[in-house]
Amino acid sequence: MNTASKRTGPLRSTVVATALGLAALAAHAQDKPVELKLAHWVPPNHAMFKTAWEPWSKSVEAASNGTIKVRIFPAQQLGKAADHYDMARDGIADMTFVNPGYQAGRFPIIAAGELPFLVSKPGPASAALDAWYRKYAPTEMKDVKVCLAHLHVGTIHSKKPITEPSQIKGMKIRSSNGTNAAFVSLLGGTNVQVSAPEARDALEKGVADALSFPWESVISFGIDKAVKYHSDMRLYASNFVWAMNKGFYDKLSASQKKVIDDHCNNEWAAKVGAGWGDLEDGGQAKLEKTAGHTIVKLTPAQVDQWRKAAEPLYVQWAQAVDKTGVNGQQALADLRREIDARKAN
Repeated sequence: MNTASKRTGPLRSTVVATALGLAALAAHAQDKPVELKLAHWVPPNHAMFKTAWEPWSKSVEAASNGTIKVRIFPAQQLGKAADHYDMARDGIADMTFVNPGYQAGRFPIIAAGELPFLVSKPGPASAALDAWYRKYAPTEMKDVKVCLAHLHVGTIHSKKPITEPSQIKGMKIRSSNGTNAAFVSLLGGTNVQVSAPEARDALEKGVADALSFPWESVISFGIDKAVKYHSDMRLYASNFVWAMNKGFYDKLSASQKKVIDDHCNNEWAAKVGAGWGDLEDGGQAKLEKTAGHTIVKLTPAQVDQWRKAAEPLYVQWAQAVDKTGVNGQQALADLRREIDARKAN
């Protein structure tokens, strides 16, 4: 290569890159502006706004050159928490925040992420769950376009100290999802089926004695006014899915679809899981410093009792999944490999 060629090579690359950038801008400029209605059911001050929906929305708007505007509807404004999957399916919202466990038995495969003591680190665990579930989402959640999946990890918060599974017998427990509810029943407790926004009211009225919940949300939902004891163990996880209306996605231009696809991936699942999950875990230190609250420490032997008590749930999950035509044991082994690869436990 002569000297002139060496000089023009980088210049030519710059020109090409600039041309491609201008072409992308031109393509977005021709796109019809759309508003994406994103509905969720947690309070406006919830950690998810700052750690997930706000950065995701801003990134989508920037990447689409402003042609996709995201409008957020918090606190069940468009529908009850348990209805958010159907809201996305029916187009009541363009994207919704779904807790599959609020409709126990409807989505048995993704319920694997709810199994007690399966994971402990929400960021890596969310990446593992999302990567694993992409194989099953087109069938199990065929009515919507699944954007991403993630989870948080929580424990039991109560009106009296709880250290052993035998104490659950006879108690009324607000469960976080179907798997957690099955655990309560297994231990002899009574399930109180209410969504997170209704949990404080159930506790204050004596409908529930305790609940499973992540740490920071105990504060943001005002539940710290109703319970004073918090068991220090990684008891359970809850799964969440961002579900998009297929009709909304289909009407987007090719460049707008690419923007959505670039924001509905495993990288964003990991970001959301870490951002929210780590902040949730930080609530434990806040409660520990709050007057009137007690972090109930468990011995390794006590935690082992909980683990042993949870073993039947793994069998029940596999049996439920077998009925869908998926090999439950194999699916769980695949999820464990994803978890191990990301060091999520």
